[in-house]
Amino acid sequence: MAYFAAVLEYTTDADRLNEVRPTHRAYLQELLDVGKLESSGPFVDGSGALIIYDAEDLAEAQTLLANDPFSKAGLITGATVREWKLVFMREG
Repeated sequence: MAYFAAVLEYTTDADRLNEVRPTHRAYLQELLDVGKLESSGPFVDGSGALIIYDAEDLAEAQTLLANDPFSKAGLITGATVREWKLVFMREG
């Protein structure tokens, strides 16, 4: 397994984002539960998010992103997914 960082840009349609957000978060919780998600969260300004996937390869990480309800609803306007190397992590 390897980590992949996805930097996402969201649409400016806040109503649509709010409508789909519960399904998006449920999907991320499912990924967390099965060990495919390391961490995730939106940028404070609401413009997008950072998601760290734990995947076999780039293709799997891209598939995880493509299956996200935000992706399926067309709410992600830009995405960069790159392999990421964890060097330091704060404990606790």
